[in-house]
Amino acid sequence: MTETTAISAWPREVLGKANRRLASEGKIPAVLYGAGRDTMAIALDRHDFELMMTHHGAGSTLVSIALEGEKKPVNAVIKDVQHSPVKGTILHVDFLAIRMDEKLQAVAGFNFVGDAPGVKAGGVLMHALREVAVEALPTDLVEAIDVDISGMEIGDSLTVADLVAPRGLEIIGDPEAVVCSITVPTLEPAEEEGAEEIAEPAVIGEETAEESGAEEE
Repeated sequence: MTETTAISAWPREVLGKANRRLASEGKIPAVLYGAGRDTMAIALDRHDFELMMTHHGAGSTLVSIALEGEKKPVNAVIKDVQHSPVKGTILHVDFLAIRMDEKLQAVAGFNFVGDAPGVKAGGVLMHALREVAVEALPTDLVEAIDVDISGMEIGDSLTVADLVAPRGLEIIGDPEAVVCSITVPTLEPAEEEGAEEIAEPAVIGEETAEESGAEEE
């Protein structure tokens, strides 16, 4: 079951380029929409939101937004987080307001558990997918699905169809997509000992010092 995280937010009238003022105030511009609500521009405390994102991810994290001026918190999920391509700082956040009694689609990552015999034998665990599409009630969403690799040998692979979903969660991603596999490590060819050095070709018309000396004698 997903954990609900509470954050505070304020309605904002500052839009467009004027949002730079929010940055100087330690706030992040955001938008809230969905669940029959009118789209609303809001602002978040940068420190609190960045701290939350160090422990949670977008898509499946259930957020309870205490919005200034509204009596009840708004339940939502994070749909998108825009980052600065230069500094990597958060520029904007999209929240989707949700109903707790309606299923929604999200994505979940993977938590690989167990010790694979194939890895112990020298194989390499390759991750082919980073996340998979899921569907559930908001309280049944998870950020990561456990993937048991304890029975994998070299040459084995696990697909989405092999995943065991937690109770209340349905995996809707492509069942044939490979999640991970164990492969034989690729070795770089070693340099052969005693390899002859390739002589640099002489420039036509130039004489070596030895040849020149021989002609003078």
